[in-house]
Amino acid sequence: MNKGTALVGFFLSFMAGMMLMYGIDRKGGIEMSAEPESATAALTGSATSEKLPVGPDDAVWGNSDAPVTIIEFSDFQCPFCSRVNPQLKQIKSTYGPDKVRIVWKHNPLPFHKQARPAHIASQAAFAVGGSEAFFKFHDSAFANQKTLTPDNFAKWATAAGIDAAKFKAEIANPKHAAKIDKDLAIAKGVGATGTPAFRINGVTLVGAQPFDKFKAVIDTQLKAAAALAASGTPKNAIYAKLVDTNLKATPAKPDAKKKPAQDDKTVWRAPVLKNDPVKGGRNALVTIIEFSDFQCPFCSRVNPTMKQIMDTYKDDVRIVWKDNALPFHKRAKPAANLAAEAFAQGGSKMFWKAHDALFIGQKNLEDDGLKAVAAKIGLNWPAAKNAIDTEKYKEKIATSMALASDLEARGTPHFFVNGRRLSGAQPFPKFKALIDEELIKAKALVAKGTPRSKVYAAIMKRAKGPGEPDKRDVPAPGRNNASKGPANAKVVIQEFSDFQCPFCGRVNPTMARIMKEYGNKVRIVWRHHPLPFHKDAPLASEAAQEAFAQKGSKAFWAYHDKLFQNQKSIKRPDLDKYATELGLDMGKFKVALDTHKHKAVLDADMAAAKKAGVRGTPAFTINGYFLSGAQPFEKFDKLIKYALKN
Repeated sequence: MNKGTALVGFFLSFMAGMMLMYGIDRKGGIEMSAEPESATAALTGSATSEKLPVGPDDAVWGNSDAPVTIIEFSDFQCPFCSRVNPQLKQIKSTYGPDKVRIVWKHNPLPFHKQARPAHIASQAAFAVGGSEAFFKFHDSAFANQKTLTPDNFAKWATAAGIDAAKFKAEIANPKHAAKIDKDLAIAKGVGATGTPAFRINGVTLVGAQPFDKFKAVIDTQLKAAAALAASGTPKNAIYAKLVDTNLKATPAKPDAKKKPAQDDKTVWRAPVLKNDPVKGGRNALVTIIEFSDFQCPFCSRVNPTMKQIMDTYKDDVRIVWKDNALPFHKRAKPAANLAAEAFAQGGSKMFWKAHDALFIGQKNLEDDGLKAVAAKIGLNWPAAKNAIDTEKYKEKIATSMALASDLEARGTPHFFVNGRRLSGAQPFPKFKALIDEELIKAKALVAKGTPRSKVYAAIMKRAKGPGEPDKRDVPAPGRNNASKGPANAKVVIQEFSDFQCPFCGRVNPTMARIMKEYGNKVRIVWRHHPLPFHKDAPLASEAAQEAFAQKGSKAFWAYHDKLFQNQKSIKRPDLDKYATELGLDMGKFKVALDTHKHKAVLDADMAAAKKAGVRGTPAFTINGYFLSGAQPFEKFDKLIKYALKN
């Protein structure tokens, strides 16, 4: 090679490197597809911390100086990591990139054999395409968690807009394996041994927690960051200061030589209903309430332990089944309906036959698998199929799930031993210790004159029940608020919503179901709450309000439906188009939007939201009882029933 050729080669390599860095810098470490109007950040000057560093090799969503940084330690093969993604999306939608930054850290667990190759491939995707490409790859990996293969890695990289040849070359670069190891060391250093695990400005949050758990920490950290900013702390130094404070506040791991903390002694009120399947002694001294899910693998694993309990204690113990069909287990409710039909046809004996067969056949809970279960236990299949198709026992299942929620039995399996909580698929010794303790207490009650058949009822009389739901002070709706349902309805649901918020769109089928099932008992009132980072939302709200001003609530809800059906097309020309389609007076419509005629209505609704502590969307008050997020019907149903009783 001559000198001239070498110089040209050097120049081209230099320029290519500069262009690559320019491309990465322009992507800014954020997921552009999530919030394109405002989710922009540069890697340069990014707020970091020695203890929880954020560097140029980290995939990031959000602005570099956002006051709250969420470090996510995750594993592409971990099912719980997949389940937390909707909560993270809701965080993005609720707070936006100016307030929250989410940083991905690799934490492939050693027993997930396909995880590490997937993490290396994702980091290669980041190296070529930046954070935008990384998060597209991330979504594909979690959507196809059971097929983490090299062929799929290449396919997902291409789908993320990455050149196939560049990706193939990049994935072999040893620096990506080194990056994984670096993240693993960081995780170990802060005690993030399981997944998913989060450090929110250094505050620990473990597991696939509900949105409200994240929200509580984020809101606290936003206040702490604001206080530091007010005292003169530079924006890019706030993160490090809060990490130092919060990591110091994190309790140290308990000394292995010290005795463990005592178990929770709280006795919770968990009633046994007439339609609950039961096995064990009719006059048992110890009652085990089991909240479980036929599709949950951990529930299956605890079954041998439950058998050992029955074999050991015989008539002194009874086990009571209660459904807690988790929302991400799509075949849990069909299986629960089949089991409930088995109970209806043959009582507890037939139920437990169905229970055993369902767990044995847990890998196929589709209709053909359920039909096989019915045949195996002698269950009338046409009746069972009808129960599945019509959700015949949905009220029974909903009642059980509402009780689980009241008792904060979020995961499965979850047990209450004479009201004492025991969570998870625990080994037999854990149950034995608690059962033996409760047997002593129960025998003492009998010795004092309580009949064996009344022991559990006596314990429940003194047990702790759920507290009153969170109540917020929201003004009564006025003449400017669109609504559906009668004005004298017993229950008024005020919905704070944003036409550009994806979660607000997702809750609409639930609202329709509420109106269908409760009819004239419920009135739904719309409250405008356009979030500041949804740039098209305020004008969309004004347009819907003009529809209301011209033709009342019926026109408002028709316009509302058009906006949500076309949520990605709500610019001014789109708003005019929908108004024309609904036959609105276009002269008045255009003047209203041009002059922001209805801004005062929006301001009043947003002031009401602020006063009530409503931050994200959607949010609801049900006769004042607060519910945040696009929750399933059962959550609304529980609060509506509570409101009707109170």
